[in-house]
Amino acid sequence: MTNNEPLLAAPMHAAPAEILLIDAATLSLVDVNSSARANLGYDAETLKSMRAPDIAPSLDEATLSALLAGLGEDIGEQRCLRTELRRADGSSYPVKLTFLRTQRDGRALLLAVGDDLSSELAASTTLAQALAMSEARFNAIVNHTPGLVYQFTLGADGRHAFPYLSDGCAPLLGVQPSALQHDPDLFLRLILPEDRKGYLEAMAVSKISLSAWNWEGRIWIDAWRDVKWINLRATPHAAPGGAVQWDGIMTNITDSKIEQQETLRSRARLAELTDHIEQVKEQERARIAREIHDDLGGNLTAIKMALSMLAARLPQEQPLLLEKATYLDDLVDRTIDAVHRISLDLRPSTLDLGIVAALEWQAREFEKGSGIACVFRSAEREIDLDPDHASALFRVFQEALTNVAKHAGATRVTVTLRRQRQHLTLAICDNGRGIAPADRLKPASFGLRGMSERARALGGTLTLSAAPGGGTIVTIKIRLAPPST
Repeated sequence: MTNNEPLLAAPMHAAPAEILLIDAATLSLVDVNSSARANLGYDAETLKSMRAPDIAPSLDEATLSALLAGLGEDIGEQRCLRTELRRADGSSYPVKLTFLRTQRDGRALLLAVGDDLSSELAASTTLAQALAMSEARFNAIVNHTPGLVYQFTLGADGRHAFPYLSDGCAPLLGVQPSALQHDPDLFLRLILPEDRKGYLEAMAVSKISLSAWNWEGRIWIDAWRDVKWINLRATPHAAPGGAVQWDGIMTNITDSKIEQQETLRSRARLAELTDHIEQVKEQERARIAREIHDDLGGNLTAIKMALSMLAARLPQEQPLLLEKATYLDDLVDRTIDAVHRISLDLRPSTLDLGIVAALEWQAREFEKGSGIACVFRSAEREIDLDPDHASALFRVFQEALTNVAKHAGATRVTVTLRRQRQHLTLAICDNGRGIAPADRLKPASFGLRGMSERARALGGTLTLSAAPGGGTIVTIKIRLAPPST
């Protein structure tokens, strides 16, 4: 071509895209626009002497022949090809070339429009590097997490799978991730039979409500011939096709469970010891009360009788002796009253008449001693209750009334005893100032704590609640022994 042969139109020479005009027969570069020359680093004269494979090694004759065959004979049909163009300095850059067949003066030509993909490739490389770094950070976090990070899917047809299992699988479950992914039912078989029902129920609830799945249970680690406690926490979300996928973590809680069970056993032993101590105390009180009543009471009665006989024989002209005898008689009476009172405090004899009579008697005694009106109500006149349980319930009642007298500022107390099938409920309601929640947590609240411990020893519960209109309701509920057959 000559210097003044305008094969590429002026707008094409000024276009930002790289444009090459190639002879379809010889692959010579017929014309190259300014954008392509600037990027390639060649001047126009040098490019006139070059062929397409010189700047694009992949555009050999076979490739261009196949490209021409694909274009056929139609003018305007396009074909795209990704390749690299080589610059004058030997460096290369990626381009996307769009080829069109054209003709000029009976000469078959190829028009190639190139888009420099360097920035796109750089962005793609940067994104790939960022993704790789993100994945590396994720794997580092997951692999250093104490436990097993996992994904679990449950399909609409009931099939399930573990799409992802971290390296914590083998240390936690004793099986390799590949084994669990190949056989997802293996995890269910690891769970002890008595814990499987809870696992499946928790899964079903989480699936239906899409709420967090939190489960604790035991698994059998065959590799170590040992039982391990695990905690499972997972968050569900809907997946395509009606499936549900959980993302979660499993952790080993064996040590904490052992400590928790040991704490519960210690508390149970302590409760048993406390109950035993209370029973021994009640038995000792009953023994001392009997001895005081029988021995001291009997001796004091004999002393009073003998003193009365002596006083009757004193001469009337000895007023000082008569006065001394009267004083001693009064002293003996007061001592008998004290013995009677101490004996009742140790163990009210009314307990021998049954729990209903004992509680009613205590209500009257409280009213007389405190001046606070106390109403006792019971539809039952007799309730068969074990003597130890009767004593414990009576002591709780005494402590509740003592708290009312000391702290409530009440003017009325209503006591209700009712039997409901195999349960006995005692409610003490006052119209006082009530009890604040903080008062229940005070370290020195031994009265409330003792009442609660006694109720627990009876196999029952003690609750505190606000009374309508102000005041407090103390409710003790215990289970009665089944009737003997």
